[in-house]
Amino acid sequence: MLSLPLEIAADAGDFAMLVPRSYVRRMQPGNPADPLLRQVLPVAAEHQPADGFVADPVGDLAATRGPGLLHKYHGRVLLVLTGACAVNCRYCFRRHYPYATATATLRQLQPVLDQVAADESVDEVLLSGGDPLMLGDDLLADLVGRLEDIPHLRRLRIHTRLPIVLPERVTSELAELLGRSRLQPVVVVHANHANELDHQVAEALRQLSTAGAMLLNQAVLLRGVNDNLPALRALSERLLDLKVMPYYLHQLDRVAGAAHFEVPVERGLELIRQLRAELPGYAVPRYVQEIAGEPNKRVLA
Repeated sequence: MLSLPLEIAADAGDFAMLVPRSYVRRMQPGNPADPLLRQVLPVAAEHQPADGFVADPVGDLAATRGPGLLHKYHGRVLLVLTGACAVNCRYCFRRHYPYATATATLRQLQPVLDQVAADESVDEVLLSGGDPLMLGDDLLADLVGRLEDIPHLRRLRIHTRLPIVLPERVTSELAELLGRSRLQPVVVVHANHANELDHQVAEALRQLSTAGAMLLNQAVLLRGVNDNLPALRALSERLLDLKVMPYYLHQLDRVAGAAHFEVPVERGLELIRQLRAELPGYAVPRYVQEIAGEPNKRVLA
């Protein structure tokens, strides 16, 4: 793996360093190039302006249709439920998102849910944030119940990093909630490196799978973290061992403060070519990029 001489930031600015102790324990002590450390450590490069790197790289604000409601793609809408998360990934595409004014409490969500109920073209709701699993099981159960009352909804998708960075959040109550819902649960987790997937994470994912959730993984191609064949191959193989489908490998969203993580698309394409030569097709994620305003993610490979 390429060792990058990055200087630790003296000040994390308005995006504080936040990482659970259980995640820290998976890092290799004394290794400044540890791929988990790289994802969460503030570095001085974050404060250097970079052409094309902006506050809202995927057009979330333009797609907002109400407090916490984003509608970008046909047939599905996204609810931004909270700005809270258990970890601040330094490449987060919503690190500048105006959560204080652009989200709604569950009590304030009813007008938004009324909008969803009025649009019969929508059959899937995505819960996002922040991280939607930062909400308690009781609050989630209330929301899921209200979504179940919308007859044309078929699927509930949860985009979450918590089963990876804080696996103890996956409780028996959460698994039971997903298992008894009439909505098909799809849980999209976010792991970028096989070292993130320890035995506690494996148990959390097992609970979700046993409850009937379809499990998918979204990774981000990150310089100094997983921009090499052994890392990506090991990630796909470990995910499959845990019954998680390698779903997407994202080209980095060009959010301000994350330019030092960018890998050239040409390198990403070569890595996917190498993965296809060594793994079965189902083990190779689709290499995609989100372009603000486009009607779907752009498939690069």
